Amino acid sequence: MTWPDYDPDGPSTGALLKAAGLGVRLAPKHGDRTPAQVAALVGDAVAAIVSTDPFDARVFAAAPRLRAIARVGVGFDSIDVDAASRAGVAVLTTPGANEATVADHTMALLLAALRRVPEQDAAIRRGEWNRVGAHTGWLLAGATVGLVGFGAIGRLVARRLSGFDVRLLIHDPAYDGGDGSAVDLPTLLRDADVVSLHAPLVPDTHRLIGAEQLALMRPGCVLVNTARGAMVDEAALEVALRDGGIRAAALDVFEREPPAGSLLLERPNVVLSPHVGGISTASVREMTERATQAVLAVLLGTEPDGLVNQPRGRADAPAAGAAVVPAGRQG
Repeated sequence: MTWPDYDPDGPSTGALLKAAGLGVRLAPKHGDRTPAQVAALVGDAVAAIVSTDPFDARVFAAAPRLRAIARVGVGFDSIDVDAASRAGVAVLTTPGANEATVADHTMALLLAALRRVPEQDAAIRRGEWNRVGAHTGWLLAGATVGLVGFGAIGRLVARRLSGFDVRLLIHDPAYDGGDGSAVDLPTLLRDADVVSLHAPLVPDTHRLIGAEQLALMRPGCVLVNTARGAMVDEAALEVALRDGGIRAAALDVFEREPPAGSLLLERPNVVLSPHVGGISTASVREMTERATQAVLAVLLGTEPDGLVNQPRGRADAPAAGAAVVPAGRQG
Protein backbone atom coordinates (compact mmCIF):
# COMPACT_ATOMS: atom_id res chain seq x y z
CA MET A 1 0.00 0.00 0.00
CA THR A 2 1.69 3.20 -1.11
CA TRP A 3 -1.39 5.41 -0.82
CA PRO A 4 -0.55 7.47 2.29
CA ASP A 5 -3.98 7.32 3.97
CA TYR A 6 -4.84 3.69 3.40
CA ASP A 7 -6.44 2.26 6.55
CA PRO A 8 -4.96 -1.21 7.12
CA ASP A 9 -7.66 -2.04 9.67
CA GLY A 10 -10.69 -0.29 8.13
CA PRO A 11 -13.72 -2.57 7.86
CA SER A 12 -14.12 -1.74 4.16
CA THR A 13 -10.39 -1.56 3.33
CA GLY A 14 -7.55 -3.45 5.03
CA ALA A 15 -9.81 -5.63 7.18
CA LEU A 16 -11.39 -7.05 4.01
CA LEU A 17 -7.96 -7.98 2.66
CA LYS A 18 -6.95 -9.61 5.92
CA ALA A 19 -10.22 -11.52 6.08
CA ALA A 20 -9.33 -12.93 2.65
CA GLY A 21 -6.03 -14.18 4.06
CA LEU A 22 -3.86 -11.44 2.62
CA GLY A 23 -1.10 -9.59 4.43
CA VAL A 24 -1.02 -5.80 4.27
CA ARG A 25 2.32 -4.00 3.94
CA LEU A 26 2.35 -0.20 4.18
CA ALA A 27 4.88 1.89 2.23
CA PRO A 28 3.28 5.37 1.99
CA LYS A 29 4.54 7.62 -0.79
CA HIS A 30 5.46 11.07 0.50
CA GLY A 31 7.97 12.10 -2.15
CA ASP A 32 9.60 11.14 -5.44
CA ARG A 33 10.26 7.44 -6.11
CA THR A 34 12.25 5.64 -8.78
CA PRO A 35 11.16 2.41 -10.51
CA ALA A 36 14.05 0.65 -8.76
CA GLN A 37 12.67 1.72 -5.39
CA VAL A 38 9.20 0.57 -6.38
CA ALA A 39 10.58 -2.80 -7.50
CA ALA A 40 12.25 -3.25 -4.11
CA LEU A 41 8.99 -2.37 -2.35
CA VAL A 42 6.74 -4.65 -4.39
CA GLY A 43 8.85 -7.79 -4.02
CA ASP A 44 6.57 -10.81 -3.70
CA ALA A 45 3.31 -8.86 -3.43
CA VAL A 46 0.31 -10.18 -5.37
CA ALA A 47 -1.33 -6.76 -5.57
CA ALA A 48 -0.56 -3.10 -4.95
CA ILE A 49 -2.85 -0.23 -3.99
CA VAL A 50 -0.85 2.80 -5.00
CA SER A 51 -0.35 6.52 -5.31
CA THR A 52 1.62 7.93 -8.26
CA ASP A 53 4.49 5.44 -7.99
CA PRO A 54 6.24 4.62 -11.29
CA PHE A 55 5.63 1.07 -12.53
CA ASP A 56 7.62 0.10 -15.62
CA ALA A 57 8.87 -3.15 -17.16
CA ARG A 58 11.69 -3.37 -14.61
CA VAL A 59 9.18 -3.38 -11.76
CA PHE A 60 7.09 -6.13 -13.36
CA ALA A 61 10.18 -8.24 -14.01
CA ALA A 62 11.10 -7.96 -10.34
CA ALA A 63 7.58 -8.81 -9.14
CA PRO A 64 6.59 -12.17 -10.68
CA ARG A 65 3.63 -12.69 -8.33
CA LEU A 66 2.05 -9.31 -9.00
CA ARG A 67 -1.49 -9.61 -10.37
CA ALA A 68 -3.05 -6.17 -9.86
CA ILE A 69 -2.20 -2.49 -9.44
CA ALA A 70 -5.05 -0.34 -8.16
CA ARG A 71 -4.51 3.42 -8.50
CA VAL A 72 -6.27 5.48 -5.87
CA GLY A 73 -7.50 8.00 -8.44
CA VAL A 74 -8.08 8.06 -12.18
CA GLY A 75 -4.67 8.92 -13.64
CA PHE A 76 -2.44 6.02 -14.64
CA ASP A 77 0.30 7.86 -16.56
CA SER A 78 2.87 6.67 -13.98
CA ILE A 79 2.19 3.07 -15.03
CA ASP A 80 3.46 1.49 -18.24
CA VAL A 81 0.13 -0.10 -19.13
CA ASP A 82 1.53 -2.05 -22.12
CA ALA A 83 4.24 -3.54 -19.92
CA ALA A 84 1.62 -4.37 -17.29
CA SER A 85 -0.54 -6.14 -19.88
CA ARG A 86 2.42 -8.16 -21.13
CA ALA A 87 3.23 -9.13 -17.55
CA GLY A 88 -0.34 -10.24 -16.86
CA VAL A 89 -0.99 -7.43 -14.38
CA ALA A 90 -4.41 -5.77 -14.21
CA VAL A 91 -4.30 -1.97 -13.95
CA LEU A 92 -7.27 -0.51 -12.11
CA THR A 93 -8.52 2.99 -11.33
CA THR A 94 -11.42 4.51 -9.41
CA PRO A 95 -13.27 6.64 -12.00
CA GLY A 96 -15.99 8.94 -10.77
CA ALA A 97 -14.87 8.92 -7.15
CA ASN A 98 -13.13 12.29 -7.05
CA GLU A 99 -14.44 14.34 -9.98
CA ALA A 100 -16.49 16.75 -7.86
CA THR A 101 -13.53 17.21 -5.51
CA VAL A 102 -11.23 18.15 -8.41
CA ALA A 103 -13.80 20.62 -9.74
CA ASP A 104 -14.12 22.22 -6.29
CA HIS A 105 -10.36 22.49 -5.96
CA THR A 106 -10.06 24.02 -9.41
CA MET A 107 -12.43 26.75 -8.35
CA ALA A 108 -10.56 27.24 -5.08
CA LEU A 109 -7.22 27.72 -6.86
CA LEU A 110 -8.74 29.88 -9.57
CA LEU A 111 -10.36 32.24 -7.08
CA ALA A 112 -7.31 32.26 -4.80
CA ALA A 113 -5.15 33.39 -7.72
CA LEU A 114 -7.61 35.99 -9.01
CA ARG A 115 -8.37 37.43 -5.58
CA ARG A 116 -4.65 37.10 -4.65
CA VAL A 117 -5.47 35.37 -1.38
CA PRO A 118 -1.98 33.91 -0.69
CA GLU A 119 -0.31 37.28 -1.33
CA GLN A 120 -2.77 39.07 0.93
CA ASP A 121 -2.36 36.43 3.62
CA ALA A 122 1.44 36.72 3.54
CA ALA A 123 1.27 40.53 3.63
CA ILE A 124 -0.94 40.58 6.72
CA ARG A 125 1.40 38.15 8.48
CA ARG A 126 4.22 40.62 7.74
CA GLY A 127 2.23 43.36 9.46
CA GLU A 128 1.09 45.05 6.25
CA TRP A 129 -2.42 46.21 5.33
CA ASN A 130 -2.48 46.43 1.51
CA ARG A 131 -6.13 46.87 0.55
CA VAL A 132 -5.50 48.59 -2.81
CA GLY A 133 -2.61 49.40 -5.12
CA ALA A 134 -0.30 46.64 -6.29
CA HIS A 135 -2.12 44.00 -4.25
CA THR A 136 -5.61 44.66 -5.61
CA GLY A 137 -7.38 41.48 -6.70
CA TRP A 138 -9.03 40.77 -10.02
CA LEU A 139 -12.59 39.85 -10.98
CA LEU A 140 -13.93 36.51 -12.21
CA ALA A 141 -17.47 37.68 -12.94
CA GLY A 142 -17.81 38.52 -16.63
CA ALA A 143 -14.38 37.10 -17.53
CA THR A 144 -13.64 34.71 -20.40
CA VAL A 145 -12.62 31.27 -19.13
CA GLY A 146 -11.06 28.67 -21.41
CA LEU A 147 -11.33 25.00 -20.49
CA VAL A 148 -8.81 22.69 -22.18
CA GLY A 149 -10.44 19.29 -21.94
CA PHE A 150 -14.16 18.84 -21.35
CA GLY A 151 -14.68 15.44 -19.83
CA ALA A 152 -16.48 14.82 -16.54
CA ILE A 153 -14.29 17.21 -14.53
CA GLY A 154 -14.32 19.94 -17.16
CA ARG A 155 -18.12 19.79 -17.25
CA LEU A 156 -18.35 20.05 -13.46
CA VAL A 157 -16.04 23.08 -13.52
CA ALA A 158 -18.26 24.67 -16.19
CA ARG A 159 -21.30 24.09 -13.99
CA ARG A 160 -19.58 25.83 -11.07
CA LEU A 161 -18.53 28.71 -13.30
CA SER A 162 -22.08 29.28 -14.50
CA GLY A 163 -22.87 31.28 -11.39
CA PHE A 164 -20.13 33.78 -12.22
CA ASP A 165 -21.63 34.84 -15.55
CA VAL A 166 -18.44 34.02 -17.46
CA ARG A 167 -18.00 33.54 -21.18
CA LEU A 168 -16.90 29.94 -21.70
CA LEU A 169 -14.50 28.70 -24.38
CA ILE A 170 -13.91 24.97 -24.73
CA HIS A 171 -11.18 23.07 -26.53
CA ASP A 172 -11.80 19.33 -26.71
CA PRO A 173 -11.99 17.18 -29.88
CA ALA A 174 -14.96 15.31 -28.39
CA TYR A 175 -16.92 18.38 -27.30
CA ASP A 176 -20.43 18.25 -28.72
CA GLY A 177 -21.61 21.76 -27.82
CA GLY A 178 -24.16 23.17 -25.46
CA ASP A 179 -22.03 24.61 -22.64
CA GLY A 180 -19.76 27.11 -24.38
CA SER A 181 -18.04 28.00 -27.63
CA ALA A 182 -15.95 25.26 -29.21
CA VAL A 183 -12.62 26.73 -30.36
CA ASP A 184 -9.16 25.58 -31.33
CA LEU A 185 -6.39 25.86 -28.77
CA PRO A 186 -4.69 29.00 -30.17
CA THR A 187 -8.01 30.86 -30.19
CA LEU A 188 -8.73 29.81 -26.61
CA LEU A 189 -5.28 30.92 -25.43
CA ARG A 190 -5.54 34.28 -27.18
CA ASP A 191 -9.05 35.12 -25.93
CA ALA A 192 -9.23 33.73 -22.38
CA ASP A 193 -8.67 35.62 -19.14
CA VAL A 194 -8.35 32.28 -17.35
CA VAL A 195 -7.07 29.02 -18.89
CA SER A 196 -7.83 25.85 -16.90
CA LEU A 197 -6.44 22.43 -17.90
CA HIS A 198 -8.60 19.30 -17.63
CA ALA A 199 -7.26 16.96 -20.31
CA PRO A 200 -5.60 13.59 -19.66
CA LEU A 201 -1.84 13.25 -20.00
CA VAL A 202 -1.19 11.43 -23.29
CA PRO A 203 1.60 11.93 -25.85
CA ASP A 204 -0.38 14.67 -27.62
CA THR A 205 -0.87 16.67 -24.39
CA HIS A 206 2.66 16.31 -23.01
CA ARG A 207 3.91 19.91 -22.58
CA LEU A 208 0.79 21.11 -24.35
CA ILE A 209 1.45 24.51 -22.81
CA GLY A 210 4.97 25.62 -23.69
CA ALA A 211 6.71 28.86 -24.59
CA GLU A 212 4.82 29.18 -27.90
CA GLN A 213 1.43 28.72 -26.26
CA LEU A 214 2.25 31.01 -23.32
CA ALA A 215 3.22 33.71 -25.81
CA LEU A 216 -0.31 33.60 -27.23
CA MET A 217 -1.88 34.29 -23.83
CA ARG A 218 -2.81 37.76 -22.61
CA PRO A 219 -0.54 39.49 -20.09
CA GLY A 220 -3.53 39.50 -17.73
CA CYS A 221 -4.24 35.77 -18.09
CA VAL A 222 -4.20 33.24 -15.24
CA LEU A 223 -3.24 29.59 -15.90
CA VAL A 224 -4.78 26.88 -13.69
CA ASN A 225 -3.56 23.26 -13.76
CA THR A 226 -5.29 20.54 -11.75
CA ALA A 227 -4.74 17.91 -14.46
CA ARG A 228 -1.13 16.70 -14.81
CA GLY A 229 2.11 18.59 -14.32
CA ALA A 230 3.74 17.33 -17.49
CA MET A 231 1.13 19.16 -19.57
CA VAL A 232 2.99 22.42 -18.83
CA ASP A 233 6.60 23.35 -19.59
CA GLU A 234 7.41 24.72 -16.15
CA ALA A 235 10.61 26.48 -17.20
CA ALA A 236 8.69 28.38 -19.88
CA LEU A 237 5.91 29.14 -17.39
CA GLU A 238 8.38 30.59 -14.89
CA VAL A 239 9.76 32.92 -17.56
CA ALA A 240 6.26 34.05 -18.58
CA LEU A 241 5.36 34.77 -14.95
CA ARG A 242 8.64 36.55 -14.27
CA ASP A 243 8.50 38.74 -17.36
CA GLY A 244 4.79 39.56 -17.22
CA GLY A 245 3.82 37.34 -20.12
CA ILE A 246 0.90 36.14 -17.99
CA ARG A 247 -0.49 37.48 -14.74
CA ALA A 248 -0.52 34.43 -12.43
CA ALA A 249 -0.71 30.65 -12.19
CA ALA A 250 -2.44 28.22 -9.85
CA LEU A 251 -0.90 24.75 -9.80
CA ASP A 252 -1.88 21.54 -8.04
CA VAL A 253 0.38 19.33 -10.17
CA PHE A 254 4.00 19.56 -11.28
CA GLU A 255 6.44 18.00 -13.72
CA ARG A 256 8.30 16.59 -10.73
CA GLU A 257 6.49 15.96 -7.47
CA PRO A 258 7.27 17.38 -5.02
CA PRO A 259 8.72 20.32 -7.03
CA ALA A 260 11.84 20.80 -4.92
CA GLY A 261 14.11 23.49 -6.37
CA SER A 262 11.56 24.78 -8.87
CA LEU A 263 11.77 28.51 -9.52
CA LEU A 264 7.99 28.58 -9.44
CA LEU A 265 8.19 28.26 -5.67
CA GLU A 266 9.82 31.69 -5.52
CA ARG A 267 7.12 33.52 -7.46
CA PRO A 268 4.51 35.40 -5.40
CA ASN A 269 2.03 35.23 -8.27
CA VAL A 270 1.80 31.43 -8.15
CA VAL A 271 -0.71 29.59 -5.94
CA LEU A 272 0.49 26.08 -5.06
CA SER A 273 -1.05 22.93 -3.59
CA PRO A 274 0.49 19.42 -3.28
CA HIS A 275 -1.52 17.39 -5.84
CA VAL A 276 -4.56 17.33 -3.58
CA GLY A 277 -7.16 18.32 -6.17
CA GLY A 278 -8.90 14.96 -6.01
CA ILE A 279 -8.52 14.48 -2.27
CA SER A 280 -11.27 15.06 0.26
CA THR A 281 -12.47 12.99 3.19
CA ALA A 282 -15.31 11.67 1.04
CA SER A 283 -13.22 10.92 -2.05
CA VAL A 284 -10.44 9.18 -0.10
CA ARG A 285 -12.96 6.91 1.57
CA GLU A 286 -14.62 6.00 -1.72
CA MET A 287 -11.37 5.60 -3.68
CA THR A 288 -9.67 3.34 -1.12
CA GLU A 289 -12.79 1.22 -0.72
CA ARG A 290 -13.17 0.82 -4.46
CA ALA A 291 -9.46 0.05 -4.94
CA THR A 292 -9.73 -2.65 -2.27
CA GLN A 293 -12.78 -4.21 -3.92
CA ALA A 294 -11.09 -4.12 -7.35
CA VAL A 295 -7.98 -5.89 -6.05
CA LEU A 296 -10.09 -8.60 -4.40
CA ALA A 297 -12.07 -9.07 -7.61
CA VAL A 298 -8.89 -9.64 -9.63
CA LEU A 299 -7.45 -12.07 -7.10
CA LEU A 300 -10.72 -13.97 -6.87
CA GLY A 301 -11.04 -14.14 -10.64
CA THR A 302 -14.17 -12.00 -10.94
CA GLU A 303 -14.77 -8.90 -13.06
CA PRO A 304 -13.29 -5.79 -11.39
CA ASP A 305 -14.51 -2.22 -11.73
CA GLY A 306 -12.17 0.37 -13.23
CA LEU A 307 -10.12 -2.06 -15.35
CA VAL A 308 -7.83 -0.11 -17.70
CA ASN A 309 -6.19 -2.94 -19.65
CA GLN A 310 -6.56 -6.56 -20.74
CA PRO A 311 -3.74 -8.40 -18.97
CA ARG A 312 -2.30 -11.50 -20.59
CA GLY A 313 -1.74 -14.66 -18.61
CA ARG A 314 1.69 -15.31 -17.19
CA ALA A 315 3.08 -18.68 -16.24
CA ASP A 316 4.85 -17.39 -13.13
CA ALA A 317 1.75 -15.68 -11.65
CA PRO A 318 -0.73 -17.39 -9.30
CA ALA A 319 -3.85 -18.76 -10.94
CA ALA A 320 -7.06 -16.77 -10.55
CA GLY A 321 -8.14 -16.97 -6.93
CA ALA A 322 -4.97 -18.76 -5.82
CA ALA A 323 -3.56 -15.66 -4.14
CA VAL A 324 -6.45 -15.54 -1.66
CA VAL A 325 -6.61 -18.10 1.15
CA PRO A 326 -9.04 -18.37 4.04
CA ALA A 327 -8.39 -16.07 6.97
CA GLY A 328 -6.04 -17.63 9.49
CA ARG A 329 -4.30 -19.80 6.88
CA GLN A 330 -2.04 -17.23 5.33
CA GLY A 331 1.33 -18.59 4.35
